[in-house]
Amino acid sequence: MKDLIKRINELANKSKTTELTSAEKKEQAELRKKYIENFRGSFKETLMNVKVLDKEGTDVTPKKLIKEQKKRKN
Repeated sequence: MKDLIKRINELANKSKTTELTSAEKKEQAELRKKYIENFRGSFKETLMNVKVLDKEGTDVTPKKLIKEQKKRKN
């Protein structure tokens, strides 16, 4: 993941000073897509371990999330 971010940043910095070639633009788009896929996957995994409580300590986790969490456990 670090290499992915490093390359995305390299291309972003280069684009600020010079125009990227069509191959570099394509690479940049693919890297960004891959980064977003990884981010969404990681975020979804985090959500599968979330429990929402109100100020009184009552579980107010959305039903949709509870349903998805139960699906994963089975």
